[in-house]
Amino acid sequence: MEEKIKILVVDDDIDFINVTKMILENQNYEVVTASDKVEGMKVARSEKPQLAILDVMMTTEQEGFEMARELRQDPEFVTLPIILLTSVDTVTGMNFKDVAGDSEWMPVDAFIEKPVDSENLIAEINKLLPKK
Repeated sequence: MEEKIKILVVDDDIDFINVTKMILENQNYEVVTASDKVEGMKVARSEKPQLAILDVMMTTEQEGFEMARELRQDPEFVTLPIILLTSVDTVTGMNFKDVAGDSEWMPVDAFIEKPVDSENLIAEINKLLPKK
């Protein structure tokens, strides 16, 4: 049996996690979850995902950014594709998509606006992961 690609979803909204998990499992991904940065880092280290999807605002307003930076500073995860979910664009008017991939300032590979469109999410994942 072929091993499934594992995706880590970190968000403090349990409904979002459940819906996203269902969407990804329907695409034949294995999904592991966490509700904040501390739990997310533990799950990342124990589960070794091939991609991470992080919410920006969890316990703090920048927790997703902080977790992305922490992952990038860990040699084990330096190349891990990271998708950041945010409604911050709407709140601040800043377009984070322009800085995605700037490893110094914003060490993530893609930004997706909340509410998340499932087709857009799957398209971004397919861009970042090797073909199944």
